[in-house]
Amino acid sequence: MKMQRLQNIANRSMKYKKLILLIIALIYQTQNTFSQCALCKAAVEANLDAGDTKGAGLNSGILYLMAVPYIAVAIFAIIWYWQNKKRSII
Repeated sequence: MKMQRLQNIANRSMKYKKLILLIIALIYQTQNTFSQCALCKAAVEANLDAGDTKGAGLNSGILYLMAVPYIAVAIFAIIWYWQNKKRSII
């Protein structure tokens, strides 16, 4: 009984370690992407200040492209939660 309890605690701690490692990896990975969006935005703003209207939708496009992965992850997380909730009831 005690051994099983210790194994459960060890499994939980491994899950948390993997989750923390994943979060750190994702944060580290996104540091390089902020500069690209700022660069595009600055180029479009300079273009709009010059009187050109070709890049008017680019800033909205950047926000759209940034939001889609977060929405997809949220949808998959909700589906995963529902599936695990159904399994725990059975």
